[in-house]
Amino acid sequence: MNEQDEALRQEQNKDETEKLEKKINRAENSVKRYQWFILRLLIFLAIVWVLFFKVVGLTHMPNEDMYPRIDAGDLVLFYRLNTNIKAQDIVVIEKATPDSNGAKELFICRVVAAPGDTVEIGGANRLLVNGNPMIENNIFYDTPAYEGYTEYPLTLGEGEWFVLADARNGGADSRYFGPVTKSEIKGTVLTILRRNNL
Repeated sequence: MNEQDEALRQEQNKDETEKLEKKINRAENSVKRYQWFILRLLIFLAIVWVLFFKVVGLTHMPNEDMYPRIDAGDLVLFYRLNTNIKAQDIVVIEKATPDSNGAKELFICRVVAAPGDTVEIGGANRLLVNGNPMIENNIFYDTPAYEGYTEYPLTLGEGEWFVLADARNGGADSRYFGPVTKSEIKGTVLTILRRNNL
């Protein structure tokens, strides 16, 4: 009888041990799945951070200066790593203006002249680059000079670009705040997400 009791007790202990091992294994697997989830989440967040803070950026068009190409409130996706900025690129700029007391403001403008170019605004409100009138098929307005800000003719130095708003009457651009430098250009526009399509 004692041997049978002992055998029964050993069998029960064995069953309890197996159950306990299964619970431990389930808990360990659950912890491992949780750790893998956290690791994948951290990797995803790191990729998103690098993508949106080092490679591309997203901002909104603050005003009507680029109308009709870009409307106020449209979302603008821009590429931060462009090292070859050229005429007709649309760029996102952060620049202090003559009236901002050193505070930087956001502007989106079109590049019309690159380093080494000479810019002038002629008497008939025509944009001249290196003495040649610019033919701009995508601009629907004259280009008046703003009195008291930029002096013409203006020859751009190394690392300077002259930018203009597409809405040339009243748009804030290099006629107002002067040439922009590479450090002030945050990126070149890749695409526009229209506000009314969101």
